[in-house]
Amino acid sequence: MKTPTTMLHLAAADVRRALPMREAIAAMRDAFAQLARGEVTLPPRLRLDAPGEQGVALVMPCHSAAQKLFALKFITLFGRNPQQGLPVIQSTVMLADGTTGEPLAVMDGASLTALRTGAASGLATDLLARPDATTVAIVGSGVQARTQLEAVACVRRIERAWVFDSLPESAARFAAEMQQQLGLPIVVATSPAAALAEADIICAATTAAAPVFDDRDVRPGTHLNAIGVFHPDRAEVPAATVCRARVVVDHLASAMEEAGDLLLPLRASLIDEAHFRTELGQLVLGQKPGRTAADEITFFKSVGVAIQDLCAAARALANARELGLGTALNR
Repeated sequence: MKTPTTMLHLAAADVRRALPMREAIAAMRDAFAQLARGEVTLPPRLRLDAPGEQGVALVMPCHSAAQKLFALKFITLFGRNPQQGLPVIQSTVMLADGTTGEPLAVMDGASLTALRTGAASGLATDLLARPDATTVAIVGSGVQARTQLEAVACVRRIERAWVFDSLPESAARFAAEMQQQLGLPIVVATSPAAALAEADIICAATTAAAPVFDDRDVRPGTHLNAIGVFHPDRAEVPAATVCRARVVVDHLASAMEEAGDLLLPLRASLIDEAHFRTELGQLVLGQKPGRTAADEITFFKSVGVAIQDLCAAARALANARELGLGTALNR
């Protein structure tokens, strides 16, 4: 008789230690390759709104035929939580064996989400940004913004970063913490235009309902990652920027449901669907090219898909077992 596999609980600190950013980027390369090869069962994300509380819950299941694993993420986002001293994003991820159904792990999903979201942008930056890109502008200064900068710094030789946030004290905190973590000079910008003035790479990680910078401030040859908005009627990025950029999405079906940055100009007949039919996994597999010219503006739009959670969780669990991290759970 087979001995049941020990089920592990990984707290946020365990997840961060078990999944360094470079390994998270490698996990995302595998995730998007699986998606492009059709090895993933990815049902639509279930969304449950709590409008009176300005909150939303998302349920994200996934199966990987390649890894023979199931994953399930339950994630909540409540915009008023910081007023109560609580994080905006709270989440749990479960991982189960795809051959026996045995539960393998339950882990903090907020830290995993931040890491895998940043890592996806790191992968996109590696495939799309100019090789000589050295400067980054970060718009937003929350948890997601931190992993965006960390990931970009893993794939390009970054020499300087700027950060802008509508809350200057939050931007100052971001600059101090990330400068210490990464050893990079980080400047707090007084406006989005000032942040973008010298940027080779832009990362937008906000909850804004309207564009957070002007199209005229995006220089030729810039690469842009936008990960903050997953509502069909909201956009962080100006429509004019979308129109003149080469667009790559994480998952076309998900983008058609949730990527307001693309859906708003589509509805306005400024672009057609062909403008954003390239998926990141197609670049990973070499099915479509990355950057095609030095002055091309490239734009990676991510709404997040569950195969990212599965691959990140699997890598974190394997490393946690090797490192002796986590708490064994009885079942």
